[in-house]
Formats: sequence, C-alpha cells, structure tokens
Amino acid sequence: MNNRRTSVTTCVLLMVAGVALWLLTGYTMAYAALPTINAFDAGSASAMRARYDELRVRLANNAFQRPVVIESTHTSKDVKGDIFAIVPHSFASVSDALDDSQGWCDVLILHLNTKYCKTSGAGNDTALTMNVGKKFDQPLADSFRLNFAWKLVDRQADYMRVLLRADVGPFSTHDYRITLEAVPLENGTTFLHLSYAYGFGVTGNFAMLAYFNTIGRDKVGFTVVGKADDGTPTYVDGMRGLVERNTMRYYLAIESFLGALPVQGSAQFEKRIHDWFTATERYPRQLHEMEQADYLVMKRKEYSRQQVDRKSGTPG
Repeated sequence: MNNRRTSVTTCVLLMVAGVALWLLTGYTMAYAALPTINAFDAGSASAMRARYDELRVRLANNAFQRPVVIESTHTSKDVKGDIFAIVPHSFASVSDALDDSQGWCDVLILHLNTKYCKTSGAGNDTALTMNVGKKFDQPLADSFRLNFAWKLVDRQADYMRVLLRADVGPFSTHDYRITLEAVPLENGTTFLHLSYAYGFGVTGNFAMLAYFNTIGRDKVGFTVVGKADDGTPTYVDGMRGLVERNTMRYYLAIESFLGALPVQGSAQFEKRIHDWFTATERYPRQLHEMEQADYLVMKRKEYSRQQVDRKSGTPG
C-alpha cells in the first residue's frame, strides 16, 4: 500500500511539473489579461499626460539608462505588468503603424515563443489568431492556439488605445489582455503605456508554484527588491518576475517594429529580428534564452510560414 501511495504521489508531482513546464516555458507567455487588477489604466489623453508628469523623474533616471519604467502586480488570482516609455517617433507614425491588426502580428511574431499570427475580419469584429510554443522551431500542431479579439478602442488626434483580449486559456488561465495606449509629447516623441496581464485559477497557480520551485527558481524580473551581501541588486522573482520579463519582451518588439518602419521590403523584417534580439541582450540576466543565430533561423522560418498563409488565405 505504501509503495502504491508513493507511486501515485510521484506521478502527480511529475504531472504537475509537466504542466508547469508547458505553461511557463511558452504557453502563457503570449497572453495578457486582467480586469480585476487595480493597476494603472488611463483610458484618456488627460490621464496619460498626468501619468507622464508623475513619471518624469523615473523616466529620466533609472537602471535602464533610457526612458523606460516597468511596474508589476500579483494577487492570488492574477498578474499584470506595465511598461511606460518614451519612443523617438511621432505620435502620427506610432498610431498609423499600431492601429492596424496586421501590424500587431508583425510585432507579436518577434517574441521567441510566438510561432504564428494571423488576423481576420474587420473593424470591431477583427480576430487575431496566435500560436505560441517552445523556444525552438516546432510544427504548429505542437503549439497552442489562442484566438484574440483585436479592437482599436479609441483613436484621436492626441490619444490612441488598442486592446487584444481572449477570455480563456490553458490550465485555468483566463481574461488575457494586452493594452497599448499612446499620447504625443511636445518634442515630437510619443509616450507609450503597454499592459500585459492574465488571470489564473487553482490549476494554473499550482503549476506555477511547481515551476518556480524547480527549473524556474533562478529566473528574475527587473524590479529591484533589495541588495545582496556584496551590494549587488536582488530582483523580483516568481510571478512578478515572469510578467516583467514578458512585458519587456513585448515592449521591445513594439520598439523594434517602429524602428524598422523606414526600411523597405524584406530588409524590414531582417532589421526587426536583429534589433529585437540585440535589445533583449541588453538585459541578459532577465531575457537571455538562446543564441542569436538560433533565434534568427527560427524566426525566418516562422515568418515565412506566416507570409505564405497570409497570401494564400490558408490558416496555419
């Protein structure tokens, strides 16, 4: 009887570890959510400008040595990351590029876990289909497909807001949401707010705890929570660390997408993937996962597959 109980316990632990590996090494990394978290959500040009005024000092002086601020929250039911940044592009160019759902697929495919992205429909009925998977080239059949509703919530002369939302995800995750807001600044630059979040249930929480107690124990985010004995900073870990890493990855994808807009033809995609990888390597402690050559080969294959499907109208 004791041997049987030991065997069952071992099987359960292995199953949980497997779920955790699936969930946290790829499959929740492309999602976003959270109506229940009480974090910043401007919703208007005036609120965004007020937030910009609050963050002026932090934008000018921070560990990134560039105008970027990252924040995160974690409750028993959900997690959320927020990035606030100034980008060296006019509001007109930013809003023109990001008010189109296809442009968002060009952004999202840069993330190392995004395997495929395609849009369909128009207006408020636009859908964005995205497959996410592991950090290597794999068939779409082995990845997880998520269907987002994409919506240009608001676009005015001085404010824009885009929302991607999916109600249900794997392993009791739910309420996925990616939100982008932007306002122009006086000097021709743009102030951005990117939010990435999701909710989770008992199964998801259990899997995450198993992951963070095993192969994910050394992974950290960007928020400094203390200092080690030698004076080096210690960073937030766990769920907040996870959401901060992926919020940053998506922000750097937006940054790389915008930076490549002046380039024409196939060189534009090449610039995006090179710039994204270079940008992530500025923060190796948090974001290094694979070598550049492997990332570039993988993304070229995934983008080529995506382009073929886009031209033929065939779903991936």
